[in-house]
Amino acid sequence: MTLDDWLAHCEQLHPKEIDMTLARVNAMRERLGLKFEAPVVMVAGTNGKGSTCAMLESIALRAGYRVGLYIKPHLVHFQERCRVGGEPVTAESLIEHFEAVEAARGEVALTYFEFTTLAIMRRLAAQALDLVILEVGLGGRLDAVNCIDADCAVITSIDLDHTEYLGPDRESVGREKAHIMRAGRAVVCSDPVPPASIAAHAQSIGADLRQLGRDFTYGGDRQQWQWSGRSRRFSGLAYPALRGVNQLLNAAGVLAVFEALYERLPISAQAVRTGLAMVELPGRFQVVPGQPALVLDVAHNPHAVAALAQNLDQMGFFPRTHVVFGAMADKDLGEIFKRMAPLVDSWHFCDLPLPRAAKAADLMARFETGGFESPKGTALYTHATPMDALGAAAKAADPADRILVFGSFYTVGGVLANGTPRLSRS
Repeated sequence: MTLDDWLAHCEQLHPKEIDMTLARVNAMRERLGLKFEAPVVMVAGTNGKGSTCAMLESIALRAGYRVGLYIKPHLVHFQERCRVGGEPVTAESLIEHFEAVEAARGEVALTYFEFTTLAIMRRLAAQALDLVILEVGLGGRLDAVNCIDADCAVITSIDLDHTEYLGPDRESVGREKAHIMRAGRAVVCSDPVPPASIAAHAQSIGADLRQLGRDFTYGGDRQQWQWSGRSRRFSGLAYPALRGVNQLLNAAGVLAVFEALYERLPISAQAVRTGLAMVELPGRFQVVPGQPALVLDVAHNPHAVAALAQNLDQMGFFPRTHVVFGAMADKDLGEIFKRMAPLVDSWHFCDLPLPRAAKAADLMARFETGGFESPKGTALYTHATPMDALGAAAKAADPADRILVFGSFYTVGGVLANGTPRLSRS
């Protein structure tokens, strides 16, 4: 069986796409003897998880450490989810670990996410590593990744998303994320105004909470920035190569992680500087130069879209902004449209290749009936695929305009399937 065969197999094993419990993966962890010898950093949060993981990886690599990373979801190829030494593993190297999970599960009906998570973690556990970074999927308390005990937990920004599973307010969401903490171990929170439930849970289990603004701080000017923690400081730092208004929050949390792990993973100021300067993460306010300019961003909830709108505002002047947008049907589309509508001159809504996705026609109808504040003459179109939508937007755009592709990972991944597009209009 190829990797694609295994992924198709995983989709058929459980009647539900999401079935929140740790019972199955805890049992499978025992059967597989799954454990890590290297320190484990686990990253949860509503937004900023991917950027945090990428910066942790980049700095550790520049410090000379062997790093394994589980990051999700993928944009184009599944194996992007499993990185060793800064590169995705080969599809072939994953197959024996899918086979091992299948052999161990017996009659246990694992979900797609549970099965693939176990296979990837087994792949990482088989590698000689100095650091393992695991990105949490949905929530924290019942997420499959939480079957592993983290040496240091990270909680990034908290906002509303997946409310049907995580609860209707930030306190509920924070409580779910907080359960990746472990007693007596460090947890870094980089949300500047965190829900009280995070500190409450840390206190109740005796975790070592390191909170932005209390245990570590940062500041800077247009040229450089500095960071100060409980016992260590870094100054004269270049800004992270990742663009966006929230990247310093994420970077500050990353440095707090390395301070917490310093006895086991010491890093130099040069590794920090080089790691931040060289970090890459496609699809997170990724600006592709061209005529017109192309912006790729996987913002798909109101909090992330608010940051996207601010980032777009800081890009400078563009005569018109054309948008390619596709999203899951359960997202807060009204709030997303409300935040973005004033900035957009034409919308190119697209279908996505999975049942949970909103149809392009439904997206357009939702926008048309929402009464959102938009520029005069805003145009609306529907397309069968993200690439079709991008092609139409590029054809309509002038060289000085910009095109934004945002929403689901499937939207951004759809335009990256054949490589990064380079737009050119004479």
